[in-house]
Amino acid sequence: MKAHLKSLRIPLVLMALAFAPLAWAQQSPPLTANVEQQMSAEQFKAAGLDKLSPQELAALNAWLQHKVTQETTKAVETAKEEGRKEVVAKSRGFFDFGTAEPIESNIVGEFKGFSDGKKYTLANGQVWEQIEPATLPGVRKTDPKVSIKPGIFNSWYMKIDGYNTAAKVRRIK
Repeated sequence: MKAHLKSLRIPLVLMALAFAPLAWAQQSPPLTANVEQQMSAEQFKAAGLDKLSPQELAALNAWLQHKVTQETTKAVETAKEEGRKEVVAKSRGFFDFGTAEPIESNIVGEFKGFSDGKKYTLANGQVWEQIEPATLPGVRKTDPKVSIKPGIFNSWYMKIDGYNTAAKVRRIK
């Protein structure tokens, strides 16, 4: 049980880090969009804004404030979605997020077949360990392409491109 909790630590930290900037952004005060506060007196005059009536200036400021609020909301939503995608991508194999999409990469270095307990380092930085006695004898490939597909109950199966044998694996890094 301790080992399982230890393997959850990295994805939980990644999720916390991904969403920390969003929490800060939502707590900060709204941006002011009053042009007379944002521009120097010279810039204000050069843009011809000194010729606006107080009502016209108020209408311009209201429009700007609405635009700033709209764009800020869009940026926060985009950041949330991108952060979630990043956490899901980095955590695949530790958690099953309901997607049936395989993880595709290459094994780094020489592959000499499957064997129980063997660790496989992928080009994407993930490390997987074989947890069942599937074998693939006589195979020697350098940097072979692999596909790791989710099974049921958070199980994962690794296949080497060009071979039908799949080995049950679990992500350890």
